[in-house]
Amino acid sequence: MIRGIHHATVSTGDLDRALRFYRDLLGFEVAHTISWQQGEAVADRLTRLEGSAATLVMLRAGNAFVELVHYENPSPRAGDPERPVCDHGITHICFDVVDVDREYQRLKAAGMVFHCSPKTIDHGRIRTTYGRDPDGNVLEFQQIQDPGCSFALKHV
Repeated sequence: MIRGIHHATVSTGDLDRALRFYRDLLGFEVAHTISWQQGEAVADRLTRLEGSAATLVMLRAGNAFVELVHYENPSPRAGDPERPVCDHGITHICFDVVDVDREYQRLKAAGMVFHCSPKTIDHGRIRTTYGRDPDGNVLEFQQIQDPGCSFALKHV
């Protein structure tokens, strides 16, 4: 039985830069750090990579985790920082926020690039905007304005 989503993983070419963004700017807390060197057969098997070596940092905010991973080996291909959200694959990570307009202003002032200012959608139930992390991954910041609606996060 699936209980929910535990985490989303973001691969990055610059772990320090990603930490400055997710930990320092977005406010996630470091929950766990782990790394492995080449020769770890279990890691290679799980990742389906040969000779892998990486560092992972698990970050937490509320009931959501984001895992940052930096591969030292094999050398990863750079992602497209302008990848359209219509391309196949995971298109974005959505964060539940209390005040999307305030977050938008704070993050924009810190240099985050957004697609647009926050917009109200779904008959006024959602206020949302999309932006990009330093690697070009799309992040959504969403404020549910009707806490009784069926898709509102239940905070425990």
